Order: sequence, then structure tokens, then C-alpha cells
Amino acid sequence: MMWALTIGTAVFGLTSCGIDMPTEVKTSYETMTVEKQDITVPIKFSAKLKGQTDVTITPQVSGQLMQICVNEGQQVTKGQTLFVIDARNAQLDLEAAQANLEAALASENSAKLEYESNKNLFEKKIVSKYMLDNSENSYKQAKAAVAQARASVSRAKVNLGFCTITAPVAGSIGEIPVRTGDQVSPGTYLTIVSGNQQMNAEFSVAESLIEEAVAQGYSTKAEDALKLFPDVTFVMKNGTEYQHKGRITSLTGVVNAMTGTIACKATFPNPDGQLYSGIQGTVVFPSDEKDVIVIPQVAVVKLQSRQQVYKVQPDSTATAIEVTTEDAGNGQDFIVRSGLNVGDKIVTVGANNVQEGQQVLF
Repeated sequence: MMWALTIGTAVFGLTSCGIDMPTEVKTSYETMTVEKQDITVPIKFSAKLKGQTDVTITPQVSGQLMQICVNEGQQVTKGQTLFVIDARNAQLDLEAAQANLEAALASENSAKLEYESNKNLFEKKIVSKYMLDNSENSYKQAKAAVAQARASVSRAKVNLGFCTITAPVAGSIGEIPVRTGDQVSPGTYLTIVSGNQQMNAEFSVAESLIEEAVAQGYSTKAEDALKLFPDVTFVMKNGTEYQHKGRITSLTGVVNAMTGTIACKATFPNPDGQLYSGIQGTVVFPSDEKDVIVIPQVAVVKLQSRQQVYKVQPDSTATAIEVTTEDAGNGQDFIVRSGLNVGDKIVTVGANNVQEGQQVLF
């Protein structure tokens, strides 16, 4: 009685002094009911851009580089002069070949006259068949010599033309490692002309993805599968998405034994020249997921290697349920592969603060 009186007096005293007694604070959590829906999941592949008509420029003849007619990064048209090699030796070779041709033509003319003369004399039985045959053979040799001389002239003209190097395609000039006055020869790297009106993004696809595509009904023929693939996007390293969509245009039929991947190409239009060969980024392929369970990422609690959500029971208490998920690729949602069923109610916002058996709805 004394203890009860003392405690009652103390409580009355605290209340009369205006001090509030602590009360239980109830927290209400946001929940959602699980449903199935369709969602587009972006599948990403690391890629490197290359001009569809990139051409490495090397000389066909040896000589001193007399003139560099373009600058690095310059846009050029097909047939525009890029480099000029010393043409004096090639010009002399052409003149010598032309002189040899003149001599061969003269020899041919003489052999022809002798053959025709012996032919008339043979018909009159003045010369022997042996002399006629010899003159005919000499005439044929002279004609062959003329053909060889003509070929030498043509070759000399080609070599002279090789001294002026022109752009085989329209595009952008790459790095130029040589300088005026350098001695160059066949195989010397001069530059690259990147035909960048169309750009190829080269990337590799895992063999398992191709098998999955076949299982989902895509044709096993590459040309048929390419028509079914949706448009893809290219994302720069800084996260900027390129404004023009691309198409999958190449899919090799051979799996790389070392990596277990298949090489692919996606072609993007480049009308404004914004893309350059060598740029690295990401090709994003949209994959449609039909009739799947999608929940917000905030609803998933990660415990080491496990993932769980809190399912709301009929008595409004929370029970931890282990789930397996895949990233939906939008930074907000997960696709649930197992652990939940349609109609389940789960905690979303605040799930990290829920404890097993806690009442979450009031």
C-alpha cells in the first residue's frame, strides 16, 4: 500500500507539473499489391564505333613525300587529293616506256613488210617455205614486243598516278603521322579516311542470349533474325544518348571459342558527323518482358547474398519473404522471378526499417 501510494503520488506530481508521460509511436508504412505487367528492359553491350567505310591510306610506290594536302580531322570528298609523292622517277620511267614502244612499233612494221614480201615471193616460188615461216615468226615476235611495250607504258602511267594519292571515299581524315620530306614506301601508314556517313557499333553477344532468342521464336537464319530485331540506341561514355536510332545489321554465325560470344554490328546514321571512329560507348537493346511481377527497388532489403521483401499478413503484421530479382534497367524497379505471387501485399517505402512480425498497418 505504501509503494502504491508512493508511485501514485509520483505520477500525480509529474502530471501536475506538466511533464507528459512517454507514449508508443505507431509508424505506418507504404504498401502495394503485387500485380503482373509488361515492361521493356534495356540490355546493354559495350561497343566501339567504326566508320562503315574506314580506309587505311598507304602509298603504292616509293619516293619522297612532297606535299600533304589535308589536315587531321578535315572532311574530304571522294577523289580529293591527300598526298603527293615525288613523281620525277615515275615520269622518267613513263618516258622510257613510251620510247621503247616507239621502237617496238618500228620493229613490228619492218617485220610485217618482210613477212608480206616473203609471202608474195613464196607464191611465185622464189623463196622457200622455211624463209616464209621465219619471217612470219619474226612478225609475231614483233607484235608481242609491241604488246609488252604497251603494257609497260600503261604500268608506268599507273605508277605515275600513284604519286598523287586521292581519297577513295568521302569522310574524315584521321591522324597523319608523316611529314613533308619523309621517305615513304608501299606499306607506310599515311592516315585513315573514315567514311562516317554510316557508323558501325561493334560489340559481342553472349552465346546464351542467342540461344534464348532462338528459344523465344527468333529464326535461326541470321538474315531473318535481323529483320525482327528492334531499333537500338547508342549511349556515350558520359551517359548522353545519341539522337538517331540504329539497326542490328550484322550477326556472325560463328561463336568465338575463347570468349563464347558472337560478334555483332549495329549501324547508326551520322548525317551531322557527331560520331567518330574509335568512340566507345554502350549499345542498348530493348527487350520486352511480358506478364512479369515488377516491384520498386525500395521494397527489396538486401542481406549479404540474399534479397527479401516484407509481405503483409492478414493481421497487418510483416513477414520476411526471400525473393530472386533482376534489374529492370530503369534504376527504379526490379523484376521478381520467384518468391511472390499476384495479389500479395508488400511493404515498399520504409521496408529497411521493418522488423519480423511488426504490425505495419493500423
